[in-house]
Amino acid sequence: MTLTQTATQALTFRELLDYTATENERWERWLTAQPESILDVPVGEGRTATVRGLLQHIFAVERRYADRLQDQPASDYGVIDTSSVASLFAGGRDARERLEQYLATATDDDLGRRLEFQTLTAGKQAASARKIVAHTLLHGVRHWAQLATALRQSGYTTDWLHDLLASPALV
Repeated sequence: MTLTQTATQALTFRELLDYTATENERWERWLTAQPESILDVPVGEGRTATVRGLLQHIFAVERRYADRLQDQPASDYGVIDTSSVASLFAGGRDARERLEQYLATATDDDLGRRLEFQTLTAGKQAASARKIVAHTLLHGVRHWAQLATALRQSGYTTDWLHDLLASPALV
């Protein structure tokens, strides 16, 4: 039997949503317990040069793709308020709620639908809704790992294992 012949070997969007939601909650608790100045710790370049900018990017991208999946115009990055940890994560919860709403009713045909859209940095793109959902979830995972590394290098160490293996999302 090959990997594609059985659904029991598939990782579902629900499992990825649960894993990323748990990570987001842990990050919010941890960042809330840090000095507010942690939001200005350097972690990259350009729009994502600080913790604040990278968090806005993570949540804005999720929001923008949720918008596209729901056939709405992509929100401006400013929809994610960067004034505090609480406001950033409130924007993240709103973005996640929109993605969850889309997935709650999406059929296989909906997920197979091809969308074309303009991105801020990669130009014009086209992909199936299924690929966009997968990209959205994995995009966040990639940037949370970037954030954990940059903060560790700046002397801030988180107090939990970030790996999927340590997550309660899957058994």
